[in-house]
Amino acid sequence: MDARLPELRQLASLVEIIRHGSFTRAASALHQTQSALSKQIAQLEARLGQPVLVRGPGQLRLTDAGEVALRRAEQMLAHGQAMLAELDDQTPQIRGALRLGLPLFGADALFTQVIVEYLRRYPEVRVQLEEGGSKRIEQALLTGTLELGAALTPSHPELAHTPFCHEPLDVLAPANHPCATAGAVTLAALADTPFLFYERSFTLNDRLWQACRQAGFTPREGGRSGQADFLATLVAAGQGVVLLPRVVARGLARPGLVRLALSEPAMTWDLAFIWRREGYLSRAARAWLALVQEMRQPVAD
Repeated sequence: MDARLPELRQLASLVEIIRHGSFTRAASALHQTQSALSKQIAQLEARLGQPVLVRGPGQLRLTDAGEVALRRAEQMLAHGQAMLAELDDQTPQIRGALRLGLPLFGADALFTQVIVEYLRRYPEVRVQLEEGGSKRIEQALLTGTLELGAALTPSHPELAHTPFCHEPLDVLAPANHPCATAGAVTLAALADTPFLFYERSFTLNDRLWQACRQAGFTPREGGRSGQADFLATLVAAGQGVVLLPRVVARGLARPGLVRLALSEPAMTWDLAFIWRREGYLSRAARAWLALVQEMRQPVAD
């Protein structure tokens, strides 16, 4: 065997650093010290005989060799996870790990009871949760970091999906907004108001931006966040308006804020469970999908 072949732990370290964009965040995700993670990368580079990362103040990027190492590392780790899942499925009981991605918005309202019931039924399954926007979840599925995820209905040909819910988008607006007493509002009526957007891993950003352009205006950005509570606080403070799925928006009532229906255009949060089409879907993942369908209930207005 070629002595240059790296260990899986070294490859996993490289993948996590790139996923999280920094040594500090990757070390936290891996429950390691930053020095231990740096040592793994140094050992990887020593084995390969080439640097894989360019480091500097505010700079972290892959070298050409790092691009090759990352691509192959993701493939090797995905195959390793699939092997473990298939081995777990040889036992009579459902066991192993469910690597599940959930959205930053709405997970508490939609999935808390499902998770509790899943763990009750399948106590030998370890549920490994990761939250993120649809783009981040899709990428994690494609690289094998996640096995199953809830995200906006994907268009990527390598991803299969099953629909879950189609939530209307509501508008949260400051209580002193000119449209605040209307009950419903069109997107065009908000053209002169700043919009609060979500963090950049959210596909919903692209859909909202496109809808605004189709309504005849380019939205002015008033801020970004991945936290619904913080977005609602910014709205109440007069920073702008935000569009959120109804299941999220209805739980954010507070002084200085009103919730309005979006009358035109009709926009929905079309959430689906997605997985890699050619990947191995474990019994633990299939059990989750079955339970979600069993427990799914319409969301009240």
